[in-house]
Amino acid sequence: MALQGPGETADRTDEPSEDSQLRVDIPSASLQLGPGDGEPILPWDRLSCWLHCICVVGFDLELGQAVEVIYPHHSKLTDKEKTSICYLSFPDSNSGCLGDTQFCFRFREAVGRKASLCYPVDQSDRDAPVYLKRDQGHYYGYVYFRQVRDKTLKRGYFQKSLVIISRLPYVHFYHSLLKLIAPEYFEKSEPCLEAACSDIERWPAPVPGTALSLPIVGVVVKVRIPACYDKPGTTYIDQSAPQNDAQVSLVLPTIHEVDLFRCFGPVFFHIQMLWELVLLGESLVVMAPSPAESSETVLALVSCIAPLKYCSDFRPYFTIHDSEFKEYTTRTQAPPSVILGVTNPFFAKTLQHWPHIIRIGDMKQAGDIPKQVKVKKLKNLKTLDSKPGVYSAYKPFLNRDEDIIKQLQKGIQQKRPSAAQNAILRRYFLELTQSFIIPLERYLASLMPLQKSISPWKTPPQLRAFSQEEFMKTLEKAGPQLTSHLKGDWIGLYRQFLKSPNFDGWFRMRRKEVSQKLEALHLEALCEEDLLLRIQKHTEVETVDLVLKLKDKLVQAERDQLPVKPETLVKLRTHIEAVILALPADLQGILLKPGTP
Repeated sequence: MALQGPGETADRTDEPSEDSQLRVDIPSASLQLGPGDGEPILPWDRLSCWLHCICVVGFDLELGQAVEVIYPHHSKLTDKEKTSICYLSFPDSNSGCLGDTQFCFRFREAVGRKASLCYPVDQSDRDAPVYLKRDQGHYYGYVYFRQVRDKTLKRGYFQKSLVIISRLPYVHFYHSLLKLIAPEYFEKSEPCLEAACSDIERWPAPVPGTALSLPIVGVVVKVRIPACYDKPGTTYIDQSAPQNDAQVSLVLPTIHEVDLFRCFGPVFFHIQMLWELVLLGESLVVMAPSPAESSETVLALVSCIAPLKYCSDFRPYFTIHDSEFKEYTTRTQAPPSVILGVTNPFFAKTLQHWPHIIRIGDMKQAGDIPKQVKVKKLKNLKTLDSKPGVYSAYKPFLNRDEDIIKQLQKGIQQKRPSAAQNAILRRYFLELTQSFIIPLERYLASLMPLQKSISPWKTPPQLRAFSQEEFMKTLEKAGPQLTSHLKGDWIGLYRQFLKSPNFDGWFRMRRKEVSQKLEALHLEALCEEDLLLRIQKHTEVETVDLVLKLKDKLVQAERDQLPVKPETLVKLRTHIEAVILALPADLQGILLKPGTP
């Protein structure tokens, strides 16, 4: 929005002198504002910060799977959402999961649903890393399924799932929560759900960057919600913190990470190729023996490109009853950019036209040495039902990193703890992704306008257009070779990445952050102006117009959560009031009236 004085235009400023040619610092992430001090008003408002509802899904001989309970009772689910939850909350009939099983699924929210958000969500969600933000288009379902023999039932088995429905991708956190709630529920039934929800209702909001103590069914869960300004790969939970002896504590070192080493064990020698496939948004299907292994592997794939956000669709557990089944299995067009996790052998035929198929056998114990399995061509699909491996004609752009393979193999031989192996693999993926993304970030920074070009009386300058060829030229001197020892066709990998949904998602997000940063700097520049001196040259009409535009800037700052300091907004409000008080009394009355924009 241009704020111009009489006779001024919004033309670009002259080039600055040599000593002032400083570019605007590019924001590494959205700057943060606190969650605010307001208190929630409605019942279950705090609970809605954490989850949408808890469902109990049972098996009925006549109806099949059915949602028996939704808690809190006022929670809204459409019929289509209930149907999705019913089918996705039970392992496939071929899986044969006896005992207790935990897994995760993800499904589309109904069209037209209004997001129900509690009061601090907007502010706190902005402070989260991009891969931990709320999923506005999908829900996650975290499942605790119990199947035990019961001769008193006609079917001969007790089969029931307790499912937490949430927009938050806090996989490890919700699985840990269900381990506490579900056994209690199966023993004490619905009163346990009411007690658990009452506990959650008293929790503070999941504000990134804060360590929380969360009481639930007699246990205190200690977690820290990661923030976008955290150093990647760092754990912030202090496990040596003093605890109240009267309470049992469960300290979670992570809220979202899965065990990468365990998940990639069956395809151990192809981790780098899988990283490329995920980075490029290729169509992938994971065929696994159970929903637990299916969902863990899909989530491991999605997380292996962190801190980049995977911007395509992914379904940790997908069934033939899914509403998107026809959309994803059609042969009339190329497979979509999606990662599917499946357990039904039927998919071996239905998805045999997909370019990349990962077949996971039973996940071995951490001490087992994985065998080297070659990448198989898709013509061998007839063996898909039984033999684990990667089925693809894909030729990786980068040469395989033998060092990480040897390091992890040595760890297996020396019986290195699984947690340490997982940390090594996660660090490897993190450094690989950072080496890839740093040249893109560096080029993006060069597209920023000069600091001098920000004038309070002109429209904020924009980011220059991204030129693929210009970017490619920067790779010769400032490419990934500066931080990675890997050889290969990096140029080819970048060209393919620039066509992918992950690049599109990354660039959209960064462009939005940069635009907000420029708007914030524009606002700060306005605050440094002597507005009372300025309006001496204005007519009353121009002064009123200026006041209205400044008020619009304030509204925009709050609505779009611009990265401005609270004191900047206070200063601007003071300026606006001073300008209004310099106007005639009748205009003051109109402009100071509550509700005036």
